Amino acid sequence: MTMGQRFTASMQLTMAGVVWSLAMSGCLSPITLNRAVMSYDEAVTDAISKQLLINIARAHQHQPIHFTGVSNIAATFDFRVSAGATPALTGDASKTLMPIFGGSVAENPTFSIVPIEGEEFTKRLLTPFQETKFLLLLRQRYDIDLLLRLMAQELRMRQNGQEVAYRNTPTDRKGYEMFRRVVTHISAIQDQNQLHAEPLIYNRTWTIPANSVTAEGFQALQKEYLVTYNQKDNTYTLRKQILGRTLITNYDPGTLSPEERARLIDETEEGHMNDVAFDIRPGYAGGDYPLKGDFRLRSFNAILNFLGRSLGEDPEYHVDKDPRTPAVQENPVNTMELLLSDGAPSGADLSIKSHGKYYAVNTTGPLARWNREAFQMLYLLFQMTVTDVPRVGVPSITIAK
Repeated sequence: MTMGQRFTASMQLTMAGVVWSLAMSGCLSPITLNRAVMSYDEAVTDAISKQLLINIARAHQHQPIHFTGVSNIAATFDFRVSAGATPALTGDASKTLMPIFGGSVAENPTFSIVPIEGEEFTKRLLTPFQETKFLLLLRQRYDIDLLLRLMAQELRMRQNGQEVAYRNTPTDRKGYEMFRRVVTHISAIQDQNQLHAEPLIYNRTWTIPANSVTAEGFQALQKEYLVTYNQKDNTYTLRKQILGRTLITNYDPGTLSPEERARLIDETEEGHMNDVAFDIRPGYAGGDYPLKGDFRLRSFNAILNFLGRSLGEDPEYHVDKDPRTPAVQENPVNTMELLLSDGAPSGADLSIKSHGKYYAVNTTGPLARWNREAFQMLYLLFQMTVTDVPRVGVPSITIAK
């Protein structure tokens, strides 16, 4: 082979290497992107989980609760490919050019971390949860007893013409035990697939003289009501569907008479937005223990304090179900069992060290599923407190690696 032939062959091999390198960089781009997305997702989830656990520890130690939010992650990738040729080192081959290939990937992530404070702290952590968020989780088929034990501040029922509050606080033994028995009873109805959580619907009607309505007024009425003209008495009948609050029942509210639904709508409308109303009647599943009242929901800050105090001065304890309650599948002592130890716990999914102690959720033993679901629910509740995390115009900490 002549010198020119060897040079041409080397150039062809070099060009093939360049093409191969470019093709490889195209393959690496989606692989790198997938790896980065999964890594950042795992890192953010782990950071939030540890923040939840460390704030439970702070509540246990009577320290201020504080959260930060990751408002932005910007990851820039720099793909570089190089190719060239160099003479072989020894022998006759030294007259031949050998190809050189190279490539590199550089990643430059930037994180923006915004402290949750001021008005946002008040809205997210101090404002009680509304009924709508509770019902959203209930419709995801979560256990109602776990939801209520975590989210409810107290049970309110009328007795002898007066409203009585039963606090979900172990130090209030009478209130706590009543709260637990009612929650367990409602949970037993859910276990039988006989629990309903539906909005109350009622069609209301009004009759007005036809000559009292102008043409403009008639058009306005048609936007809000179903209007029917009665020629016999020269009147208009106005109909409108009224959607009331959601009521948790052991019967289908749709089977009630219109008058009964209207009465219940009036009763439930008197409640607060963070009240969850229930009505357990005789003649249906769980009807041997009829109940009627409201659960008042608490804030996320109150939930963390409840869990933190359970490690110290306000531990939960076992409460037997009411004798009239059907068999229940679960009635754990703790809403979420936490471990407190001097050394790192073995077998725990997640643990943190704070104030010289290790804190973890107990994810071993027969109640591992319950405790995992309780922590998952705590994570979801924290996400449900989110307002829009600001991206611009606020003081933030930016970390560039």
